[in-house]
Amino acid sequence: MDIDEIKKLIPHRYPFLLVDRITRLDERSVEGYKNVTVNEPFFPGHFPDYPIMPGVLIVEALAQTCGVMLAHFHPELRDRRPLFLGIEKARFRKPVRPGDVLRLTGEIVSQKINIWKFAGQAFVGDELACEATLLVGSF
Repeated sequence: MDIDEIKKLIPHRYPFLLVDRITRLDERSVEGYKNVTVNEPFFPGHFPDYPIMPGVLIVEALAQTCGVMLAHFHPELRDRRPLFLGIEKARFRKPVRPGDVLRLTGEIVSQKINIWKFAGQAFVGDELACEATLLVGSF
């Protein structure tokens, strides 16, 4: 799924669209990618001498990736838009720097009515950069 297809499913736009493509998608799991460039708007301030992607934006990229899956398999959610409801057990293992390619994965752990719990992971190469449990819902 390319960026044009992603934009049909979630409302995020520059500078806050944080997933560039989806490479694997099924009813329980998703895999996407974010190409991290030196031109990202947050790098001049985080940090000028050693730019790293803020952890909260890595988690947001995971949530957007999971939101794409929900919107794809649940078209009824597109008008209500999946919303990020919570973060549990977020851990940051490796800095994400300009030039890195962030591989984003999400897997449904549970669902109750209109709230989904995902196990999310972000990798740079084969190294785990971030892991978190994400709550995504639609109202």
